[in-house]
Amino acid sequence: MSDSESSGRDNPVLEAQLSRTESLRAAAHSFSPAHEFVFVAVVCMAQFMTQAALGACLSPLDIIGESFDITNPGILSWLIAGYSLTVGTFILFFGRCGDLFGYRLMLLIGFSWFSVWSLVAGVSIYSNYILFIFARALQGLGPAMLFPNALAILGATYPPGNKKRLIFALFGGMAPSGAVVGSVFAALLAELAWWPWAFWCMAIYCMLLAVIMYLVVPSTLSHTADMPLTKILAELDVVGAALGVTGLVLVNIAWNQAPVVGWQKAYVYVLLIVGFMFLAAFIYYEVSVSPQPLIPFETLNTDVCFILGCVACGWSSFGIWVYYTWRFLEDIRGITPLLAAAQFVPPAPSGLAASLVTGYLMGKLKPGWIMFIALSAFTIGSICMAINPVGQTYWALTFVSLLVMPWGMDMSFPAATVILSDAVGRRNQGVAASLVTTVVNYSISIGLGIAGTVEVRINNGGLTFDDKLKGYHAGQYTGIGIGGLGIVLSLLYMLKSAREPSHVEKSASFFNCSHILVVEYFTMTGGYAPKHGSWQQGWGGHIARAEKGVATYTLSPNRQRLFPNFWHTAIFNTFRRFRHQVLYVAPPFIVAYSLMDWAVERNEYLNSKAGRAEAGDE
Repeated sequence: MSDSESSGRDNPVLEAQLSRTESLRAAAHSFSPAHEFVFVAVVCMAQFMTQAALGACLSPLDIIGESFDITNPGILSWLIAGYSLTVGTFILFFGRCGDLFGYRLMLLIGFSWFSVWSLVAGVSIYSNYILFIFARALQGLGPAMLFPNALAILGATYPPGNKKRLIFALFGGMAPSGAVVGSVFAALLAELAWWPWAFWCMAIYCMLLAVIMYLVVPSTLSHTADMPLTKILAELDVVGAALGVTGLVLVNIAWNQAPVVGWQKAYVYVLLIVGFMFLAAFIYYEVSVSPQPLIPFETLNTDVCFILGCVACGWSSFGIWVYYTWRFLEDIRGITPLLAAAQFVPPAPSGLAASLVTGYLMGKLKPGWIMFIALSAFTIGSICMAINPVGQTYWALTFVSLLVMPWGMDMSFPAATVILSDAVGRRNQGVAASLVTTVVNYSISIGLGIAGTVEVRINNGGLTFDDKLKGYHAGQYTGIGIGGLGIVLSLLYMLKSAREPSHVEKSASFFNCSHILVVEYFTMTGGYAPKHGSWQQGWGGHIARAEKGVATYTLSPNRQRLFPNFWHTAIFNTFRRFRHQVLYVAPPFIVAYSLMDWAVERNEYLNSKAGRAEAGDE
């Protein structure tokens, strides 16, 4: 019996994963094209809805704040940070739950939970903003269940190949699309109807997705039926999860509450210190006590720490950028939420293009280079918004920033996942994506807390237009600083790994060494002699004629060239792809442009004398 087999029998979680993978792949072979299309679409909705819920609160944030009489910018940031807090904190634990209880079950619970607390978030209009923040935080548990298990079920259903890469690219491309669609529909409902309807519509849609999920996703057996409760708790690592979640929540609350009440409050420091103590206890328990740790710390080497630091810096910068960009457009430039949502359409096609290009570059460049490009995109996007003049046209720095920033998002995540996947080994592949996703979402929340602290210190209360603008610029400059730190970390990682061969160089070394060993072996013991071009026997043997059917292997020249025949193939491939894809791309662009053009005209009319008279302002 092999070590892997014995390990699988000794580990019920690993055994469940292997059995579930075999079951899902067998079911996938029986899918009709329509069934497979719906299956992939509904699973990709996990990524779509995660970002849609973020956009649904960003675009009408001022309208929501006015309905709750919120004037403190620190409290406004909590409406966003509370959601990202729970998404980032619970992903690892719910990923382990999916490994044990089944991915389909966790997806069903995730969409149902998402639906219930979206409903409560809308109903909070009849209460106060505390209930809304509480509902948003609990709403984030739904995406925390959905995201890791959606990735896991796609990975288990499809074997490695072009189809799997295409589906994962589609899954990644859903992030900017979900954010844009959520922002547009929330702005429409907030301006033309009532903002709670954005959350009630989200509740209806999530419940519908749960029903479709139940019908199209094949069921898998649970391996916990015969396990005692103590064994289940040990496999879930409940103690470690409790320590880690408590520490992350307390640290996050301290960072995001400080801009609201000020760092002079003693309980802010108490929360921060106690949170770090819980995190220290979590690390000790995972390393020394837990039989099934959530995070395999023994595999987290220096490279992994560098990459997680880069991801944290980049996505903190992104969280700051997206929050203060919306505040700049609505509060400083004075445009409506609907027009701001229309201006945020470019990240959707730009993010999809970034996903496809990243999939190509992953086979050509080291992940460290891709991470460096991603951190540069994060920083450049923040710089464009920080230096953006108030009266400048949208098509200048704002448009450039909206095009550049998605490249940081969709290049950093796959590069970090690949590096961690190589580091943690085959047994802990699910940990790689979950750990990266945890860092991504948690760093967004922490970044908002840091930027909020800087804003409150700079804006002198934010009572005047100039003070408010100064505070927003300070927040964007904070994002630039964090993004710049990420660039430094990525450069250090690249310098550290500069002498390590790439996967292409490793393949070349392998084939060259294999060729030398084979030639030496046959020459010394009786084999092919390159000098004579024939096969010979051992010492003193007679020369024999060359044998036929002997295969030799060498590295293809195309593998040694970064862009072979680049310009020649690009022209014909570009035309062919354009001809096949234009009908899929052109109509959404036309609709988006028409929507933005209508929103601009409507905004100008409403701000004109006739529009204000019609609205009853005069």
